[in-house]
Amino acid sequence: MKRPLIVFLALLFLASDGFGVAMAAEFNVSVIDVPIRKSVFGQVRSRDLIPARARIGGTIIEINVEEGDQVEAGQVIARVVDDKIELQLGAVEASLLAVIAHLENATTNLERGQQLFSRGTIAKSRLDELQTQFDVLTSQLRASEASKDVIIEQANEGAVIAPSAGRVLSVPVTKGSVILPGELIARIAGGGYFLRLLLPERHAAGLHMGDEVLVASRGMPPENGNTPSVTGRLVKIYPEIENGRVTADVEVETLGNFFVGERFLVSVPIGSRRVLAIPVEAITVRHGIDYVTIQHGDATIEISVIPGGTVEIENRVLVEILTGLNEGDRVVLP
Repeated sequence: MKRPLIVFLALLFLASDGFGVAMAAEFNVSVIDVPIRKSVFGQVRSRDLIPARARIGGTIIEINVEEGDQVEAGQVIARVVDDKIELQLGAVEASLLAVIAHLENATTNLERGQQLFSRGTIAKSRLDELQTQFDVLTSQLRASEASKDVIIEQANEGAVIAPSAGRVLSVPVTKGSVILPGELIARIAGGGYFLRLLLPERHAAGLHMGDEVLVASRGMPPENGNTPSVTGRLVKIYPEIENGRVTADVEVETLGNFFVGERFLVSVPIGSRRVLAIPVEAITVRHGIDYVTIQHGDATIEISVIPGGTVEIENRVLVEILTGLNEGDRVVLP
C-alpha cells in the first residue's frame, strides 16, 4: 500500500513543479514613452454661420421657420412685402397699356401710309415719319416691359431664401416687423461641426497636427470608467495666440445629438514622458507592500517596488513603477 502512495506523491510533485516552470514567463523592463494629456473644454462650432438677410425693405408677412429647424439651400424661410412695389407695378402696367394702344394706332397708320406711298399719293418723307413713330413706340413698349420685369423681380426678392443647408440657430424678427434691406432674418449653422479648443500658450509647442484626442460624453470626464470616450483628430492649429490662449480645432465623426455652443471635456496630448511599466499581474501584495519577482541569472529574486498609475500601451494595461526596477530587468510573470 505504501509503494503506490509514494509513486503518486512523487508524480504529483514533479507535475506541479514542471507545470510551474512551463507556465512562467518573463517581461523585459524597458523605458516607454507615455503621452502627457491636458484636459480642456471644447466648444461645438459650425463650419459655416450664414446670415439669411432680407433683400428688400418692407413688412414681414410670413415666417416659415423657427429655432432648431433644419432647412435646405434655397428654401423660403420668410416673406417680406413692400406696398410701394404693388403701386409701382400698377403704374407701369397702366403705362404699358397706353403704349400698346399708341403702337396699335401707329401700326395701322404705317400700313396705310405704305399703301398710299405705293400709289404715289404721299411723299417719302411722310412715310418716314410714320415709320419713325412706329419705331419709337416699339422701343417704349420694350422699355415698359423691362420696367415691369424689374418691379416683378423686386417683389419676388421679398422671399427670404436660406443661403445653404443647415440648422436655424436664431430668428430675431417676428411677423409684422418692419425691416430695412439687408436686415438679418435668421442665422443658419451649416457645413458640418467641429470642436474648438482654447489651450494655455505654454502648451502650444506640444500640439501637433493629426494628434489623437479623447472626447468625453456629456457631463463625464475622458477615460471615465463608466462612460466610453470617443476619439477625435487635431486638424487645425491657429498661428495667432490671443489673450494667452492658442486656438485649435478637433474633428469628431460621432459628436452625437448636440447643441451648437455645447461644451465637451477633451483630453489633448501636449507632450510625453518616459516611464518604466510592467504588467499588473507581475505585482504581488503582502502586508501592504508590493513585490515583484525578477530573474537574476539562474535564480529569482523578490524585490519591493513602489507602483504608480496605470498606462495603456498597445491595448495592454501596464503599471508604472516609480522605484525598485531598472531598465533591462527581467520580471517573472505568473
